[in-house]
Amino acid sequence: MPEQRRRFSPQFKVEAVQMVIETGKPIAAVARDPGIHDATLGNWVNA
Repeated sequence: MPEQRRRFSPQFKVEAVQMVIETGKPIAAVARDPGIHDATLGNWVNA
């Protein structure tokens, strides 16, 4: 059976993007902690 897509709240997305911008850490490092794929977080940052 296929795996269901995870849905992230708008607030979660904002906090993750702010962490990348404010800390200057690489996207991959920020994405690793909550278990987000780095490409997903990259899309949020570039949006």
